[in-house]
Amino acid sequence: MRAYQIETMGDISGLKLVDLPQPTAGPGQVVVRVKACSLNFRDLMILRGQYNPNMDVPRIPLSDCSGEIVEVGVGVDTVQKGDRVCGCFMPGWQGGACDSTMQKTALGGEVDGVLSEYITLPATGVVSIPEHLSFEEAATLPCAGVTAWHAILSGKPVLPGHKVLLLGTGGVSIFALQFAKLAGATVAITSSSDDKLNFAQKLGADFTVNYRKDPDWDKTVLQWSGGEGVDHVVEVGGAGTLSKSMKAVRMSGHVALIGVLSGPGDFNPISILMKSVNVRGIYVGSRAMFESMNKAISAHKVKPIIDRTFSFDQVPQAYEHLASQDHLGKIVIKLG
Repeated sequence: MRAYQIETMGDISGLKLVDLPQPTAGPGQVVVRVKACSLNFRDLMILRGQYNPNMDVPRIPLSDCSGEIVEVGVGVDTVQKGDRVCGCFMPGWQGGACDSTMQKTALGGEVDGVLSEYITLPATGVVSIPEHLSFEEAATLPCAGVTAWHAILSGKPVLPGHKVLLLGTGGVSIFALQFAKLAGATVAITSSSDDKLNFAQKLGADFTVNYRKDPDWDKTVLQWSGGEGVDHVVEVGGAGTLSKSMKAVRMSGHVALIGVLSGPGDFNPISILMKSVNVRGIYVGSRAMFESMNKAISAHKVKPIIDRTFSFDQVPQAYEHLASQDHLGKIVIKLG
């Protein structure tokens, strides 16, 4: 079978297309014929050696895929051949709080990922695909979708009437916009592109701000919220934007800390104390969260937003498109 491996970390040239033996299902496992994968910023960081410089290589990358079960192992009775499924980002995290053992099962990191024609997963590490979604659409769900669900509707959930601030228009932020509107929230979103902001408005965003044209976007959002601040912030920028997010959130508000897109920066934690803000780190989510999200996606016929789809032979170009940060929503790789 064909698969991609990271043979050396640093840049896209370290990614190689190889032939590997097709896997078989052991007890409690399933073999999935991969139909589609999607990219996350984490995948670019891993390839560059920024995520875990000591990661063993070669390593099959990517955490997100959808496909069809073609083989089930002994003792598997929860799924069957022909089922359409997604793999879980951390197959070992079934529910409850995550621990270090569960974290080590994250696909495409310490263990091989899914950028391959066939993969083996534990039967407990897959979930059924909502019927109205294509394989390409479903492949966007395991990381970005579950992360946004965790941030918006798990833990300290967004409630009707809450004001939510989303940073950027990447995969997590667009899913968060869709889920926040399902919850009845009023949503503000930022971007450096007016075209992307116009698209976000069509998806339901109530207020938009171009942070390139308005570098004091935190003050603008604060004014939009009536001077009190927003109830929730989905913070994907990291240290470079966190100080502004803290200025935009209300007293005793909530900040879901997810990404590092803005790069390094200085942050003084005194604002967390003075405003009694709940800052919560979000590292994707459990299988139980995935299943809850899929129920909502099915009930409301939510459609993931795909920016562009590449073929399996165009994987390097897909990574380059991700690195450009020109995308809105998700980048998908179709395997056939």
